[in-house]
Amino acid sequence: MTLKIERTSGKRRTRIRLSGAFRSEHCDQVNAEIRRGGPRVALDLEEVDLVDVEGVRFLNTCEADGISVLHCSPYIREWMSRERGRPKARTHKRKKEQAPLEDEDGNHV
Repeated sequence: MTLKIERTSGKRRTRIRLSGAFRSEHCDQVNAEIRRGGPRVALDLEEVDLVDVEGVRFLNTCEADGISVLHCSPYIREWMSRERGRPKARTHKRKKEQAPLEDEDGNHV
């Protein structure tokens, strides 16, 4: 499935209409359209029927940056909400190995 992107510039803002499947491989292309759109941009998702987790995270980032996300289907909106509430992935730090204990003569204790 593909994604169709249409940009329409109006008096007050630029609307970027997405149609089809919005997947992680489309994020860079949509981001480029957002940058070309000027200071007032809105994403119209009325015809988006499929999205992956990276697409949902991208949409959350857009909203956090002040970009309106319009006509979003209920399942995508719910997923966005859940993803915002999810704690960020943590990286586990490995404990440093401690040097073996030695006495003053250099013998392992």
